[in-house]
Amino acid sequence: MGGTPDWARRARVVVLGKPECHLCEEAWSVVERVTDDLGVTRAEVRLDEVGETDREEYWDKIPVTFVDGRRHDFWRVAEDRLRSAIGA
Repeated sequence: MGGTPDWARRARVVVLGKPECHLCEEAWSVVERVTDDLGVTRAEVRLDEVGETDREEYWDKIPVTFVDGRRHDFWRVAEDRLRSAIGA
């Protein structure tokens, strides 16, 4: 993939996921806790909302977490790593 997709910049932390995905729910729970605690923005983007190239890139990695437009983690989100990436 050639640069950061626009959707990955919707907020400071973005989670790319899909409905009925237990890993996505777990990731979102961690992201909510950390972003609420640190006062930073977050957004959830559904896999079916992104372009075909991004779907092909990420479909087997969801949930994928982005921080400041850069891919941070996939499958699982470690709270300590997320806090560190945000700069807390």
